[in-house]
Formats: sequence, C-alpha cells, structure tokens
Amino acid sequence: MATLTLLTTADDVLVAGVESAPFGENSYVVARRGDARAVVIDPGFEPEALLTFLEERSLVPEAILLTHGHSDHIAGNASLRQRWPGLPIFVGREDAAKLTDPVGNLSAGFGLPFTSPPADRLLAEGDRFDLAGLAIEVAEIPGHSRGHVVYRVDGVRPGLVFAGDVLFREGIGRTDFADGDFRTLADGIRGKLYVLPDDTIVLSGHGPPTTIGHERRHNPFVPDTSRRAD
Repeated sequence: MATLTLLTTADDVLVAGVESAPFGENSYVVARRGDARAVVIDPGFEPEALLTFLEERSLVPEAILLTHGHSDHIAGNASLRQRWPGLPIFVGREDAAKLTDPVGNLSAGFGLPFTSPPADRLLAEGDRFDLAGLAIEVAEIPGHSRGHVVYRVDGVRPGLVFAGDVLFREGIGRTDFADGDFRTLADGIRGKLYVLPDDTIVLSGHGPPTTIGHERRHNPFVPDTSRRAD
C-alpha cells in the first residue's frame, strides 16, 4: 500500500503527499504543526494511505479541496466521506458536474466508471476561506479542465501553491481534453502563477515539487515572456 511522505514546507505548515497508482496522482494532507485539524487536497485512488496518516496523527480533516474533477483527483472522496460523514467537498464551479458524471470525470473512458459525492461548496476566482488554521485563496486557471482552480496558502514563507494539473516541474497539464485549451492555460500560468514570488513552492498534481522561479526560468512549455524573466 502507498504511504504518505512528509514534504519540506513553509513555516509551521506540515504537508504530506502520496503518489497514487495508476496515474501517479499526488494527494496531499495539509495542517499546522501542533494543530489537530487538516485539509485533504485531491484524494486519489489510494485513500487508505490518507486515512492511515490522518488517524495515526490524530488529525481530523475539515474539508476536501479539489483542484478539478478528473477521476484520479476525486477517487478517494467517497472513502473519506464514509469515515467522516458530512466532510465538505470544495471544487471550482465549472467542474462540479464532473463529480457525478463518469464521462465528465473521465473514469468511464478508462473502463472504471464511478462517481463522487457531489460538491458542497462551489469556488470562484478570489474566494478566500480559513480551514485548519490556514488562510487559503482560490485562483481559477482553466485550460486543463474548464473549472480548474489552484489553492494558495497565504501568510506563510515561502508561499505554497497547490497547482493540481496546471503546472508541473518543467511541464504543464494536458490540454487535449474536450474542455482544454493551451492558450488559456498558458495565459493563466503567466498571469496568476508567474507573478508570485520566485521562492513560492508549487505542489503539483503529478511529479515532484517545484518553485515559481524554477518554472519561470526553465519551463519549456510556458516560458516567461514578462520583463521579470532572467
């Protein structure tokens, strides 16, 4: 069974991640050190690792935060809700329908059709909320999925961004799905991520962590065309 790995993070924030088979999707648990509350981001196909980590550390999740509605990022929702009934699910408003639609969430296309519990809160650009002692701000960055959002944790240094399938280490999310668009994705990365401080840590939906500065300088798919580029 997959296990969670503690990741180097900012200030007193604990971030643990698990890479879930079969798509190598990253699920995260985020909490303040010493706090019994947590949030879970994009629970994938191996929710047992998330459950074990939370219970061993006596952490209680306050919400499931979804970057988008594709199957590898929502597969663990039902298991978490079974363990913590009423645990709210947050997702971008334009991706909410995917949770209950096997075609929309792409699980039908892989021959494993399933649905998630529906969303409890629909998110939009600029939404802010406090969960588990963390101040979180939402940015909409479509292009991989119409309703894709990213989560920025405010008030910590270096900054933290949970980017889902928008930005990877020297890569980006696929844009060949029905609601994908490369130009839209690239514009969102440049306009909403590359403007963040260079030391901002990017925790992606696939692959290892990276930083905004590294991607501005080295991402071959979306080079930084602003005057800040080195």
